[in-house]
Amino acid sequence: MYGIATREWWGCRYNGAVQPTSLDYGAYPGGDLIQQGLEDLRTRVESAEALLVLVGAPRLRRLGIDVPAPATDDLPEHLLYLRLATADPDTAHGRYNALIRLLVSFERAAECAA
Repeated sequence: MYGIATREWWGCRYNGAVQPTSLDYGAYPGGDLIQQGLEDLRTRVESAEALLVLVGAPRLRRLGIDVPAPATDDLPEHLLYLRLATADPDTAHGRYNALIRLLVSFERAAECAA
């Protein structure tokens, strides 16, 4: 049995603490996208990577990752899909789902590393 502040997810113990300075983004699935998205948010570039980070912002913040506040109140999920659909409407749905899967994989891996 784990303590109150600890959750068990997919066989790993997560105690809610990650040191973002020691986090090697490249070691996790989708880490390069998350790292690029964080940089884009800091420089106010509205990219698909930045929008992806905003989609996962609540969980990433719980991991201790400093996610800058969005420049708009619009839902990042909608903005991400619109950006993908503008580039190529035929593949937007599949690419959106693939990005969300990478985000979730990154979050799970970072939680397990904590």
